Amino acid sequence: MQNLFENNKRWSADIRSRQPGFFATLAKQQAPRYLWIGCADSRVPANEIVGLLPGELFVHRNVGNVVTHTDFNCLSVIQFAVDVLKVEHIMITGHYGCGGVAAAMEDNDLGLITNWLRHIRDIYQRNREQIDALAGKEAQVDLLCELNVREQVRNVAETTIVQGAWKRGHKLEIHGVIYGLKDGLLRNLDVSQSGNP
Repeated sequence: MQNLFENNKRWSADIRSRQPGFFATLAKQQAPRYLWIGCADSRVPANEIVGLLPGELFVHRNVGNVVTHTDFNCLSVIQFAVDVLKVEHIMITGHYGCGGVAAAMEDNDLGLITNWLRHIRDIYQRNREQIDALAGKEAQVDLLCELNVREQVRNVAETTIVQGAWKRGHKLEIHGVIYGLKDGLLRNLDVSQSGNP
């Protein structure tokens, strides 16, 4: 733990030297334009991937970047981001090689997480023929990672929070993107949704 505190001191000093007054300004307000809903995987650091500083990206993470209509934690984050922070973009961000997605393809009992992964397993079952037609487990997992992002974009768009925001004329877009662990690049899955004309 001491190493983390030392790293934090260096990080804080670096930002203060490059942008004096940054933390004083940051402490006064939070005004991000983006909500990132991503996987909890430690190899996917949201702010760093998109080159944004603290305060510029509101983040929610869970195993497999899943959005369900019964996850009040995730829904609370979406509501706060949309209704209070007035974000303009929600990014559902999956990543290739996701261990949660890979586990959802297997018929193993992993304890409590099995219930959570059931949402992804359902996507796998609906698309099994297409996925299993691919050669190699890595390609199959990666396709399911993409299909999972697409599903979560639909789930977010169908929430009462987003539907209500669109009815009120809130400029809000939902995007599906996927991150490549092997090259560090984000890819747009071209499944964006907007309630604006």
